Amino acid sequence: MSLFSRGVQSGPSIRVQRRNPLWGKSVWQLYVLILLPVAFIFIFNYLPMGGVLVAFKDYSIRRGIWGSQWAGLKYFRQFFETPIFFTILKNTVALSLLSLAVGFPFPILLALGFNEITGLKVKKTIQTLVFAPYFVSTVVVVSILFQIFSYRYGLVNSALNLMGFKSLDFLGMDRFFRPAYVWSGVWQGAGYGSILYLAALSGIDVNLYDAAAIDGANKFQRLRHIDLPGIAPTIIIMLILNAGSVLSVGFEKVYLMQNPVNYTISEVISTYVYKVGIQQAQFSFSTAVGLFNSTVNCVILLLVNWIAGKVNETNLF
Repeated sequence: MSLFSRGVQSGPSIRVQRRNPLWGKSVWQLYVLILLPVAFIFIFNYLPMGGVLVAFKDYSIRRGIWGSQWAGLKYFRQFFETPIFFTILKNTVALSLLSLAVGFPFPILLALGFNEITGLKVKKTIQTLVFAPYFVSTVVVVSILFQIFSYRYGLVNSALNLMGFKSLDFLGMDRFFRPAYVWSGVWQGAGYGSILYLAALSGIDVNLYDAAAIDGANKFQRLRHIDLPGIAPTIIIMLILNAGSVLSVGFEKVYLMQNPVNYTISEVISTYVYKVGIQQAQFSFSTAVGLFNSTVNCVILLLVNWIAGKVNETNLF
């Protein structure tokens, strides 16, 4: 008869404590390795957050942040009560949403197109041509726009004159601003933005394509049932991140493209803050507007992230 059949009880259990190797002294080199990046993030990302106090004070350079008097929500009210507040808010949201609606699908389409190219040399050549505009500065991009659409010597008007048509003053049309801003942004950033989706496509199992070919699936069916589902999580994550910057329209390009004709539709929050807050040294006002921007963007990011998690179970956190 075995001991277990006799009901013999085993002795007291012994708990074995395992030391986590990541906390040992033998891996101190890892802590040294991450020390510099952590210090960099803390110094340049977290310490400047203390400057948010400027938005709630009558900031004076002589007195400093801590010596300046409290102003409460004075500068927030000043921004909300600005006569053109709703105009610049509408312009900012419209320009951002238009850029998102037009510019977001293009990197995906480019990545899907590159994925279908079999010739290595042709693929690399096209990728180089498409990626190159990303490294062109914003000033040069705006200069190219002026060279193309100039009333006197622009390429478009020169072509119209050769065909017997009169020159058009594109730069003097207010409705020209938004299409020029959006499409130049697509030309500049679509190629570089496709890199992330190309990386996602490279992670798809090749056996899926072989199985689809055996089943007789054509290219469109492989695109629909393999490629798009494979990069769907990446698409959702990028959409969430882009949605979190609705009020953060770039300053440089808008400012360079502005003129008295298109001012009513080109004035956005960033350019208004620069003209009123920075040029006139109203630092508390500009900080308040920046805090307003960040708060709204954060709320939108959390909302879109929550919706994405409910609909597709793919979100940031």
